[in-house]
Amino acid sequence: MAHGPALDDHDITRALVVAAHPDDVDFGAAGTVAAWIKAGVDVAYCLCTSGEATGDLATPRADIADLREQEQRAAAEIVGVTNLYFLRHPDGRVVPGLALRRDITRVIRTFRPDRVLTWSPEINWDHIVTSHPDHRAAGEATLAAVYPDARNPHAYPELLTQEGLQPWTVRELWLADGPRQRRNHAVDITDLMPLKLAALRAHQSQTGGMAGLEEQLRGEFANQANYAGLPVGRLAETFQVVNTA
Repeated sequence: MAHGPALDDHDITRALVVAAHPDDVDFGAAGTVAAWIKAGVDVAYCLCTSGEATGDLATPRADIADLREQEQRAAAEIVGVTNLYFLRHPDGRVVPGLALRRDITRVIRTFRPDRVLTWSPEINWDHIVTSHPDHRAAGEATLAAVYPDARNPHAYPELLTQEGLQPWTVRELWLADGPRQRRNHAVDITDLMPLKLAALRAHQSQTGGMAGLEEQLRGEFANQANYAGLPVGRLAETFQVVNTA
């Protein structure tokens, strides 16, 4: 699996990561993003929510949203991402409806990525914490935006007629945190783990109180590397890669 069907990074100009919440990409794919950037890929993030359904109940939700967006910008900069889109759909209530599909389609037609990474719409029963309903809804909406919406000139005609956003075909879709048996590609992140950890620490409101976070993550990504057939001692993030050309 370590040599799965993905296009070579050097054949990719731009990649877009679509996640439900700030910190999702850093938990699930920041090592992979860092590897893409190292290979010369221009990466952007699209966050469906601003993560406001967390924190102290006495703090205004707008303040939490502002904080979490700031943390995500700081985390993104650590791995080399400076282009972020915040869609500001309600945290905890993400639905894969036409409004979200349209908003993601707008980002795809604006940024025009060759590759899109998002979360699997399927439940990972082996690690249920990664299958938050918002994650799966974001993944389902992104899949619909990749195919058929972004490439179809008749989808959301206002994007074309009012905003001038031409149709765009994404060549490749990566799905994170899906059922393990569906994963067909691994990215060795061993040497990039310090960047991933630094990005996660930028989400201080979420990770500041997590004791043993590094040990837990190293264990998880060592397991993924083992499943992918990488040598002992390596760490990997694994994905289901789909040709969407």
